[in-house]
Amino acid sequence: MFFRKKAAETAAAPGAASAQTGGGTVHVAMTVNGKPVAAEIDPRMLLVQFLRDHLRLTGTHVGCDTSQCGACVVHVEGRAAKSCTLLAATCDGARITTIEGLATDGKLHPMQEAFRQHHGLQCGFCTPGMIMAAVDLVQRSGGKLDDHAIREGLEGNLCRCTGYHNIVAAVKAAAANMGSMRQAAE
Repeated sequence: MFFRKKAAETAAAPGAASAQTGGGTVHVAMTVNGKPVAAEIDPRMLLVQFLRDHLRLTGTHVGCDTSQCGACVVHVEGRAAKSCTLLAATCDGARITTIEGLATDGKLHPMQEAFRQHHGLQCGFCTPGMIMAAVDLVQRSGGKLDDHAIREGLEGNLCRCTGYHNIVAAVKAAAANMGSMRQAAE
């Protein structure tokens, strides 16, 4: 009886019916790849769905739907995050960077270039998430990474094709390049 009474009280609250049935929407505004975006969305929408379906940024992939593969990694406020586990509404006001936002002025980000040069991909499905996770790893480590640290740092990203050897080589090369760029900026 208690549950029925509580459900009836909740349903009687203004706006509660639409929120319970999923009929309501929430307003979100965020900055994605340096551009402000806003939309009315279902409060249950995942960030990966918002990026792919609403903004047509399809470089962020949906792989496993269980947060195991890392194909959906983006940066939220500068840190790697699996966008299949985040509600878009929780990112209201946040700065989001996707794989499409790494390149600047038509020039690949050093990590993207290193993956290209070292053939850190085969089918390419995991590559966007792998690159986003690797950029975060290099930034958090200050570029001081050995093979073991790279493999451990990317353990949340799965690749079914490469065996990771070329990915590790690419991350090491990019870390060196990103470190020299950081020193030149200082």
